[in-house]
Amino acid sequence: MSSVARAFSEDPIPNNSIMAHKSVSSWAPLTFDLTEPQVTKIEKARRALRLRTASEVVRLAISNFDFSTYQAKRPPHQQISVRVAPDLRSRLRRHAKLKNVSIGELLRVALDSFSPAQPTARRGKAGARSNGRRR
Repeated sequence: MSSVARAFSEDPIPNNSIMAHKSVSSWAPLTFDLTEPQVTKIEKARRALRLRTASEVVRLAISNFDFSTYQAKRPPHQQISVRVAPDLRSRLRRHAKLKNVSIGELLRVALDSFSPAQPTARRGKAGARSNGRRR
């Protein structure tokens, strides 16, 4: 287990915190993905500041950050639901696991690379209904 992973798993709840009317469950772990350079930065900051855990570094970063100046760098997203055949769903799951990414990430890259000028897949192969009815 890496030192950062160990730090996240062994992080004690600060005993000098004042938690009026809050339960201990408010200190539940917050799980999120980071890039390798971000994990390395946390570990370097932990050592430089002589902190015990990665959580302490993250809490400091959150406390010191001015969220009022933050501007999202990605376009607004919208959640949609689509139907896909079981074989396509299995294919997505398999590739997501192999590539260590989410199914949503694979859907986004597939849509980004898709061109309406591409030859269309056969209906059955693309996972659409094959009963001849139009939607």
